[in-house]
Amino acid sequence: MSNNDVVVTGLGATTPLGGDVWSTWEAMLAGRSGGRQLDPELVEKFRLPVRIAAPLAVEPASVLPRGAVRRLDRCQQVAVVAAQQAWEEAKAQDHVDPDRVGVVVGTGIGGIRTLLEQADLLTGKGLRQMSPLTVPMLMPNGPAAQVGLALGARAGVHAPVSACASGAEALVWAWRMLRAGEADIVVAGGAEASLTGVTMAAFARTRTLSLRNDDPRRASRPFDADRDGFVLGEGAGMVVLERAEHAAARGAKVYARLAGVGTSADAHHITAPDPTGRGQATAIRASMRCARVTPADVGHVNAHATSTVVGDIPETVAIKEAIGDHPVLTAPKGALGHLLGAAGSTEAISTVLSLHHGLLPPTANLEKLDPQVEMDVVAGEPRKTDAAVAVCDSFGFGGHNVALTFVKE
Repeated sequence: MSNNDVVVTGLGATTPLGGDVWSTWEAMLAGRSGGRQLDPELVEKFRLPVRIAAPLAVEPASVLPRGAVRRLDRCQQVAVVAAQQAWEEAKAQDHVDPDRVGVVVGTGIGGIRTLLEQADLLTGKGLRQMSPLTVPMLMPNGPAAQVGLALGARAGVHAPVSACASGAEALVWAWRMLRAGEADIVVAGGAEASLTGVTMAAFARTRTLSLRNDDPRRASRPFDADRDGFVLGEGAGMVVLERAEHAAARGAKVYARLAGVGTSADAHHITAPDPTGRGQATAIRASMRCARVTPADVGHVNAHATSTVVGDIPETVAIKEAIGDHPVLTAPKGALGHLLGAAGSTEAISTVLSLHHGLLPPTANLEKLDPQVEMDVVAGEPRKTDAAVAVCDSFGFGGHNVALTFVKE
């Protein structure tokens, strides 16, 4: 490991499976699912055809001060909860100059709850009933800004918005900040909290949501032959990334090394992935090249696999083209649902823990592997692994492709 390497020294999350990283990880290993029935009032109000989602297991209001809950959109709340967890675990508070602390938090949608609530107030009760904090609460850079304020970060606060690749892209930006010497330590990840009538209805119109309404816990089925769409979730995942030299100097615990990053764009369609997987394969290759590893080195791929009919197969095509058919796959969305802008960072945490513990979580609800997958996918029970290199890939509407290569320490 060289002084210019980037290492992971802290983890934080709040998800449909648990209020922190460790409860989430335990539930993933057990193959549990965060899918649940939606609030019946929401379903009836908007006559939604989809009645299931993956809401948070622990409400932010039970963790944050009451004043913070009032001032922050729910997307910002989950970002702050996860970031504070990661920061506290990294034990960096007394060892870092605030001028050398950065923050990168991505989101796919941002403060949509605030936008909708305030629009209703304006329409129903008039301007004077609106919150003066409306803009700070709804702006997409709000989660990053609030985390930066909470941590006193002054090296730079950034907010990539790349749909479902946003959380993973945040780690890319953080890696580049550290490699460029702009910061010594960066808190990075993604946040999303968009379980609203508008969002659910919009995704339903695109026919990307599962209609397995009577069985919410088994509805998200990545790579399964009977998959019919994703389950919309909410949450946040944050990691503390640090220059290896800085981490060593303060005696920090290192989970893994973020050895390489890769990005690309499909230039194919606003929502559909390129069926050839070309752009996704480009990002994966770039990440491995950056990490100076070969395809043969990669033992595990943490797949984006949303459980959609059109999305899962092109991803396996890309993986086989870029790496080969030898890596073992896992797909966290069977358990977590689809966290949109928080998906990539939360799944990066799963990748790091898989390397660190030598254990791959099963792909929840995978009962009958789609014959087009033609790869080894962990299902049923956790699987031990001696993989030293793993790739985590993320993709989003707009053709955004991100791949992260982690190396075991």
